[in-house]
Amino acid sequence: MIVHPPAPAGGRRVRVDGEILGLAHNPTDLSEFLRRAGLEIDPAEVAGVQWIDWRGVGPDRWGP
Repeated sequence: MIVHPPAPAGGRRVRVDGEILGLAHNPTDLSEFLRRAGLEIDPAEVAGVQWIDWRGVGPDRWGP
């Protein structure tokens, strides 16, 4: 899973296996994308997931 840098208008594009899942504006959005993919991860825990590739900035930044 790749979480791209924040967009100029806010939010971060989320991609898995080349497919864009959507635009996450916070850890809860990202957790929902994971849930739809069959993975239950608490929003408070997404920052520690080793297989998420945070591009540009880490999981604490979602706005421009």
